[in-house]
Amino acid sequence: MRILYIDIDSLRPDHLSCYGYHRNTSPNIDAIASEGVRFTNYYASDTPCLPSRTALFTGQFGIRTGVVNHGGLYADMAPQGSGRAFRSRLAQGTLASALRQAGYHTASISPFPNRHTAYQVWYGFSETYDTGGNGLENADEMYPPAKRWLEANGRNDNWFLHVNFWDPHTPYDHPEDFGNPFADDPMDPWITQDLIDRQNASYGPHSATEVPGLDERLSPVSTMGVSRIKTRADAKAHMDGYDTGIRYADHYIGKLIQDLKDLGIYEETAIVISADHGENHGELNVWGDHQLADHITNRVPLIVRWPGVTNGQEGTVRNQFNYNVDLPATLMDLVDGECPDFWQGQSFAGALGADSGGERPYLVLSNGAWSCQRSVRWDDWLLIRTYHTGLKDLPAYMLFNLADDPHEQDNLAAARPDILGAGLLRLDQWMGDQMGTSERGDPFWGVMAEGGPHHANTNHPYWPEYLERLRATGREGHADNLAQYGGRPIHSGLEM
Repeated sequence: MRILYIDIDSLRPDHLSCYGYHRNTSPNIDAIASEGVRFTNYYASDTPCLPSRTALFTGQFGIRTGVVNHGGLYADMAPQGSGRAFRSRLAQGTLASALRQAGYHTASISPFPNRHTAYQVWYGFSETYDTGGNGLENADEMYPPAKRWLEANGRNDNWFLHVNFWDPHTPYDHPEDFGNPFADDPMDPWITQDLIDRQNASYGPHSATEVPGLDERLSPVSTMGVSRIKTRADAKAHMDGYDTGIRYADHYIGKLIQDLKDLGIYEETAIVISADHGENHGELNVWGDHQLADHITNRVPLIVRWPGVTNGQEGTVRNQFNYNVDLPATLMDLVDGECPDFWQGQSFAGALGADSGGERPYLVLSNGAWSCQRSVRWDDWLLIRTYHTGLKDLPAYMLFNLADDPHEQDNLAAARPDILGAGLLRLDQWMGDQMGTSERGDPFWGVMAEGGPHHANTNHPYWPEYLERLRATGREGHADNLAQYGGRPIHSGLEM
């Protein structure tokens, strides 16, 4: 079997038209979904970028590997120690290594390992190609090497090709001549002027008042987007930039699919489409970034079209809970390979066919690079436990009913102590199960001891600079609270 894995950075599923979005952002991805199986509750166990792809390609949770951050000690894998043989256990047990042992030629086209110094993602690949743009490549730069690889190797059998597209990651810098396909399309109505006004009275990196980061300086390479969101028109301009990035990536995915057809191998090629994390656009006052362990940042699309497996299941939707760490075990099941004994995923291959199976009763999610949060996702509920806010006005406990409130607007933690307790029990059970497997204890303790997550670290020079900005922009009270509490939550979220 030939396997093409399309990895789209920062892609939230509810902005794909095949997931019900009202804008036509993804006609080519939609076409693959109509021929395969689409998963609606598939989550990255650890976010954002570095923790997510480490978890995926190593088949392990961040609490085991220690990789939960983008800097500091917990951005690197825990060393294997005295038990390391001539070859490390990890290098011989990544997804790519397992596929090679199953007889597959493995190749990856991505700038990601160099961007994050995360070469564990490439362990086991027979071929790697760094496009050299450090993650700022547009789809028109990622597509040509993928096309060349397919032309040279595509007609061979038993290969796995990982292609990493970066649109719609910020900055929104696709070529201006692509235009704005959504200029006349309305924005989601849940973003109201009242919400925007409340967010402008608040604070935080990549909030409505500082969309690009810690200030209002938009990247000079941006062709779309805004630096501050004061009105619904600003919000629409921001959303148009993100959605146009999706459409631009989709355009080149269409070219890649056509290449498979031109080579005569489309019918014998399995196609998997997913992402490393989602992207908040207004939820919890995060705009254009991936800072939380929430439904928006951690939920990612998963679309699988697998000849001989998904036949007869065209357009099927699966609502079961699964992690990205379950995908390696699923792939090995499908290719009759063997999973390393230290992988933590479980196969859901049955869910690609007529059978179900492999679903998780609940999920525990983390973000340790922008905030320190763990969340529990079960039934219709999401519980978020915040240890470090990422310099935002976030309480220690948040509880959302996602069926009624998919954009996380109404915190029910105080109103539903029964559900809150049920979520905390699940979190405690999961922690108890994981601590015996962790290679250096709970990495969140280490992240907090370092001053917090890499992008919101109170020991960094940008910390006093941001306090100064808050005072200079009439938000002295927020600056005083941050100075007193650091990144710790100011409120519990349990106040009635």
